[in-house]
Amino acid sequence: MFFRTNQFQYNARPEKPDPVYANKLQEVLGGQWGEISVMMTYLFQGWNCRAPAKYRDMILDIGTEEIAHVEMLATMIARLLESSPVEAREEAAKNSVIGAVMGGARVEDVIVAGMDPQHAIVSGGGATPNDSVGFPWTARYTVASGNLLADFRFNVTAETQGRLQVTRLYEMTDDPGVRDMLSFLIARDTMHQNQWLAAIRELEEDGLDATPAPMSFPQEKEKSEVAYQFWNCSEGTESAEGRWAKGPTPDGKGQFQYLADPKPLGETVTELPPADPRLHGTPKKAMPPMSS
Repeated sequence: MFFRTNQFQYNARPEKPDPVYANKLQEVLGGQWGEISVMMTYLFQGWNCRAPAKYRDMILDIGTEEIAHVEMLATMIARLLESSPVEAREEAAKNSVIGAVMGGARVEDVIVAGMDPQHAIVSGGGATPNDSVGFPWTARYTVASGNLLADFRFNVTAETQGRLQVTRLYEMTDDPGVRDMLSFLIARDTMHQNQWLAAIRELEEDGLDATPAPMSFPQEKEKSEVAYQFWNCSEGTESAEGRWAKGPTPDGKGQFQYLADPKPLGETVTELPPADPRLHGTPKKAMPPMSS
């Protein structure tokens, strides 16, 4: 059960409307690495969690926090859209940078190119669950595997990509209100990266999983002779200089081996056997003419 209050987790008010920037901000709302993605990912990880209660509670804490981030971003986008298309067009006409980029193009064309028409046509001046090019958010961005080590490693990636995009958006505006909200989200991403790294370490210290994950699969069933080989599969041998090419492996169970010229290990295949003729694929031999 969730309860909402009218007081936001943090401020979400721009100094002035900017419908072009509102479109850009859609990426960190409804994009692959946006707040809707991490909100849904963490909530499903928490709801599906069968590990000790401290993990479930922690995951649902951050999942619930992300709902507030979605609300903040959606509200910020709506407030950035408070000016009318006519006002936005006039403002763009005054902007010497846009004028230079236009190179003779009509102001209307530039505005249409920079704004999301769905903000006017579909949502009536509000945010949409889409990314910055209008692609709808999809549940395929949600990752909840039931293996916490696998999920927590993904979560580090999600928070890193999210923080990267928000920092880029921070550099794309000089609006103090927008920057204030983004600086808060950037700081929370800093916390969440550290949180998931700490959770990974705790999982390992608790003996619940380890590298290589999942720990529950017996390593003796692996093709052990290739388990710690680095294969040089592209031109150049600079990769041999890296930590991944020599010395003990991070899991403490082997030594890295660098293969400068790896050889194929499988069978030689020139062609596959014919498919079932009822599938009507291309046959191996010419077919007799079909009777009319």
